Amino acid sequence: MAMANSLRYAVPFPIKASSKQPALQLPGVGACAAQHTLPSLKFTARPSFSSPPVVVAAASSTVEAELQSEAASPAKVLPFRVGHGFDLHRLEPGYPLIIGGINIPHDRGCEAHSDGDVLLHCVVDAILGALGLPDIGQIFPDTDPKWKGAASSVFMKEAVRLMHEAGYELGNLDATLILQRPKLSPHKEAIRANLCKLIGADPSVVNLKAKTHEKVDSLGENRSIAAHTVVLLMKK
Repeated sequence: MAMANSLRYAVPFPIKASSKQPALQLPGVGACAAQHTLPSLKFTARPSFSSPPVVVAAASSTVEAELQSEAASPAKVLPFRVGHGFDLHRLEPGYPLIIGGINIPHDRGCEAHSDGDVLLHCVVDAILGALGLPDIGQIFPDTDPKWKGAASSVFMKEAVRLMHEAGYELGNLDATLILQRPKLSPHKEAIRANLCKLIGADPSVVNLKAKTHEKVDSLGENRSIAAHTVVLLMKK
C-alpha cells in the first residue's frame, strides 16, 4: 500500500524550483485531502521531474521495510486450523502392506524409505500443514539413513507433539484411502482404532473411508496406493 501511495503522487505532478515548497495542490481533490503529507517520499524542488529511478528506489525501500516488519511479527493465534495431506506409494512384491500401523495381508506392499505407511504419512502431512510447518519429507528426509525402515508411528508421535506444543488438539479427522486391492472392510476398524490411539483422539472424531479407483491408472491396476486426509485442529 505504501508503494502505491508513493507512485500515485510522485509521477503526475512536476515540481517547480523554488526557495520555498508550496503545499501540493491536487486537481479535483478536496482541501482536507490535499493537505495530507506523503508518508514515504521526500521531494526536492527541481526544474523538472527527471529522475524516475529515485522514486522507484525509494518505493522499493519502503516495500522492503514493510516486508521485514511483517516477517518480524509473531504468527497469528487462530481459534482453529485446517490441514490437508496427500500421499501415494508404489506397490511392489516383497514388501509388507502397512496401513495405519496395521499389517494388511497382500501380495504387494509399499516401496518406500520408511515402512511406507501411506495413511500415517498422509495424516502427518495434514497436521503439519494445519500448523504451517514444513512437510514430512523435510522433517524426516528420505536421504537420512536413520529413517530407513522406520515405523511411521515415530512420525505420528512427533506431529502430535508439535500440535500440542502449538496449543492445539484434534477437532476431527477425515481420511480416504484409494486402492484397488485388497478390500479394507475387514481391517477398517483396527486401522481406525490404532489411528485414534496414536493421535490420542476419541473414535467419534476420526473417520476412515476406502475407495477403489475403478481399475483406472496405477491405483486401479493395483500398482499403487494413495490417501487423502483433512484435519481440523482446535485451540485448547
